[in-house]
Amino acid sequence: MSAMNFRSRLIPLPVNNIDTDQIIPARFLKTISKQGLDKQLFNDWRYDAQGNPNPDFILNQQRARGAQILLAGDNFGCGSSREHAPWALTQFGFRAVISTSFADIFKQNSLKNALLPIVVPADVHAALFELPPDAEVTVDLASQRMTMPDGRTVPFPIDAFSRHCLLEGVDELGYILQNEAAIAAYEAGRVGSINTLG
Repeated sequence: MSAMNFRSRLIPLPVNNIDTDQIIPARFLKTISKQGLDKQLFNDWRYDAQGNPNPDFILNQQRARGAQILLAGDNFGCGSSREHAPWALTQFGFRAVISTSFADIFKQNSLKNALLPIVVPADVHAALFELPPDAEVTVDLASQRMTMPDGRTVPFPIDAFSRHCLLEGVDELGYILQNEAAIAAYEAGRVGSINTLG
């Protein structure tokens, strides 16, 4: 499977309105590096006051190991606009988050950092939470479809520019560089026309 065509188990986190401070608390935002942010992901739920792992929190359970999709509640990623939130999620190993809705800034930050925010209808969302722990879904960005364990396919929206960048493995600068030859040709023609006018 390609980088944006993958199969994975789901990690359920059935909490609505999870904000970016819950995803990664503000006290961990002093770094400009992505490295190590996975350790602070959902820090205040994941650890007790002494820093010991909370065995009841899903990320501390065996089920979370190797899973690449977070199944979240409604309105995921609300609150302040911190890019550290998708950084922490991708550093942990997540490649996609499924919800019925995402906060706009979190959604855009995710798309710029190779984390796919998948919006599904409420009935599909509910069905995913009912799946057994070992059930897997397949995500295919090229076709913009998710395949359920029973074979049902569910389309999901994504804007064309973000889809292109994710499939090509480039950011906005990389997208511009892909068109370097065309830009150079345009600039050469523009300079030539200016010289002619002069």
